[in-house]
Amino acid sequence: MPCARLTARQAIAAVSDTYTELTVPEGPGAPATAPSAPDGPLGWPGYDDMRARAHARTGEHESVVTALATMGGTEAVVLSFEFRYLGGSLGESTGDRLEAAYRLARERRLPVVSLIATGGSRMQEGMRALTQLQRVAAQSAHTRAAGLPQIAVLRDPTTGGGWATLGAAADVILALPGAQVGFAGSRVRPADADPYAYSAEGQLASGHIDAVVPPDRLRATLQHWLQLLCGSGELGSPTVDPASLPYALGVPGLPETGWGAVARAREPRRPRAEAYLRAYFDDREELSGDRCGGVDPGMRCGFGRRDGRTIAFAAQCGTATRPAGFRSAARLVRLADRLGIPVLTLIDTPGAANDAAAERAGAGAAIADTFAALATARVPVTSLLIGEGGSGGALALAAPDRLWATPDSYFSVIAPELAVAILKRDPAQLHDTADQLRIRPQDLLDLGVIRGIAPPA
Repeated sequence: MPCARLTARQAIAAVSDTYTELTVPEGPGAPATAPSAPDGPLGWPGYDDMRARAHARTGEHESVVTALATMGGTEAVVLSFEFRYLGGSLGESTGDRLEAAYRLARERRLPVVSLIATGGSRMQEGMRALTQLQRVAAQSAHTRAAGLPQIAVLRDPTTGGGWATLGAAADVILALPGAQVGFAGSRVRPADADPYAYSAEGQLASGHIDAVVPPDRLRATLQHWLQLLCGSGELGSPTVDPASLPYALGVPGLPETGWGAVARAREPRRPRAEAYLRAYFDDREELSGDRCGGVDPGMRCGFGRRDGRTIAFAAQCGTATRPAGFRSAARLVRLADRLGIPVLTLIDTPGAANDAAAERAGAGAAIADTFAALATARVPVTSLLIGEGGSGGALALAAPDRLWATPDSYFSVIAPELAVAILKRDPAQLHDTADQLRIRPQDLLDLGVIRGIAPPA
């Protein structure tokens, strides 16, 4: 059944080969939470009895079980919530366990996998419970800074602070079908709120999670992601070899004229991003969304395996790239940079989307951020122009000094038709203008814009 509410331990067992439960350390270095007073820090009447009943019902002493697990050969620290224990809520003791688990992950340089099912902060502990979100957020940030991947699995429900820390802060976010996902829980939303907006499917459509994964595929998908992000042998390495250059898949031979280059690049049957990704990678997983409310299907981002190593990719698909696409690409580059994974970008766009919706969505800022992500990346970025290279919308994905082109591509400061319009030339001068712009692959090589022309397979 979709989104079955497994116990915390069942959830770990469902995705792991083996696991060993962790305990909260005692003595020096232990979390600094004071011993619990009767009925908790607020003296909430009956709170101790609530916890006792929760323990009798679940066998757990807290709402989270932390463990060291092996998943498809990859060792990871796992955080799994027990929703039957006070709604999986976060209290001080929950914070103790989570903090200790994150610290262990950094000590052993292991990824963190969160299997979340929580309604948020524990009201019976008041502000002392709410401040646990700061502890969790800090631990997540320290783990991110250490270059360790974090993967979240959103079970039902994932709301409140659990979503706003463990869930939304993860590098890769997977969700079970039909799971409730949102900052607002079901009892505090506006009465007329659209329930779709608080669902895994709605969050996927809005660019906030990467995939909705059926329960029978979750184990394999999660293990595949761990292999991709942790199995290259380069995690944390100070030196990373660049991604190899893909072979050109289109027609061989160089175009004779500028307009001939444009015609080739606009040929509907020309190989597009999907063909290049399929030929280049042995297997891959894709990210989705910009985490700001947008998804651009014309930008494919993710990680794949080639010759036993992991390579990140951001690929334009031949459409005008929207702000969400640029933000998704920048997100991909920064994640790969943190994890020490080389990047491949495939460039193919007539340009950045320039409609009113794109402007309202921050096209300029999104393009600027993509330029900045590539300019500051410490890992090598390899870029291949596979079709249209339309102005700044294409250049934003081009690695400085590491750009190649296929024979059926062109790169131009502006589309020849637009150059004719701006220069107020006769439309009959279109072909001459295309030649003057020097946009053919061989022209780009002569101008020093590209390093070379990709050879055929």
